[in-house]
Amino acid sequence: MAICLPDEVNFLLHENVQPRPLAVGRDEAMPVYVQARHAKVAKSGDTLEVSIEDKTTATARLAEVSQVVLMGNVYLTTPTLHALMEREITVSWHSHGGWFIGHTVGTGHKNVELRTAQYRASFDEGRCLRIARGLVVAKIQNSRTLLRRNWKEGSAPESLLEEFKQDIDQARRVSSIVELLGVEGNAAARYFRHFKKMLASPGDAASFAFDFERRNRRPPNDPVNALLSSAYALLTRAWTVNLSAVGFDPYRGYYHKPRYGRPALSLDLMEPFRPLIADSSVIQSINNGEIKPSDFVSVAGSVALDGDGRKRFISAFERRLGHEVTHPLFGYRLSYRRLLELQARLFGRYLLGELDDYPNFVTR
Repeated sequence: MAICLPDEVNFLLHENVQPRPLAVGRDEAMPVYVQARHAKVAKSGDTLEVSIEDKTTATARLAEVSQVVLMGNVYLTTPTLHALMEREITVSWHSHGGWFIGHTVGTGHKNVELRTAQYRASFDEGRCLRIARGLVVAKIQNSRTLLRRNWKEGSAPESLLEEFKQDIDQARRVSSIVELLGVEGNAAARYFRHFKKMLASPGDAASFAFDFERRNRRPPNDPVNALLSSAYALLTRAWTVNLSAVGFDPYRGYYHKPRYGRPALSLDLMEPFRPLIADSSVIQSINNGEIKPSDFVSVAGSVALDGDGRKRFISAFERRLGHEVTHPLFGYRLSYRRLLELQARLFGRYLLGELDDYPNFVTR
């Protein structure tokens, strides 16, 4: 069920009536992930059946499926694809390593006014900078909060927290996207230099392989970076599906430069949620012992999760999406999964001129 936001828009404009809790039914539908090599996804009546070598290994009622996520060499039958599109159930396609390739939907959203407003704003340099500044400020604020909350030995140094405050102030004052990229890069480098302070103690033999020094990718060359890359791919997919459902073109953004095949708007709006959802999933899966050093394979300097490890990490990520938080502006509780849709719709209201600014989500 879609979210309507009359109370939220009125509150952001006038701040005189606290929004009522979201009037949406509890959504029991969940994503179905299929990653087994040469698996086949077919439909039998109103049920999805996953089989390997003609032996059914899993089933799911279509009414209980929100998305179908296919990873690697998985076969989806044409009748099944038709049924999913008719029910507006998105199919997401990933490489075997977890990289998000794209998604399949039905006829798509028909909100041409929203897309017109999206494209128009993307050609306005001042508007792009304003949007990008807000996203980066929110990302640094949430990164700072995550470090402060999860610091393992004592408390995070006040000098470090003060440095992040300075980054936030700088980000608010920049006059170009190039300057903003520099500020964000410095803050990210500092954040990842201290990321290991949120992980289980290196003195624990089980966590030794999770020692972490800096962010690297393409390909990731250690287990923590492999987890971070997987989490960011999953978050990109979640945002792309949400933005498409609301009516946006996920490929036209404001901060990330447009490039063929790059979901720039998804990458833009996910910035404040990288620490809250993706990084938190990595931290929890390591510290709770759900992911172990033995769950990784290394080939030619590239490190990746094996099949069983990926299943457990996907479970941890989806559990994080289902985690409920209190919205700092509206006061009601909702899951991160619902929050992504809420933020996408608020962003649409902003682009259509109903709101003076886009209210980024910043946790307390």
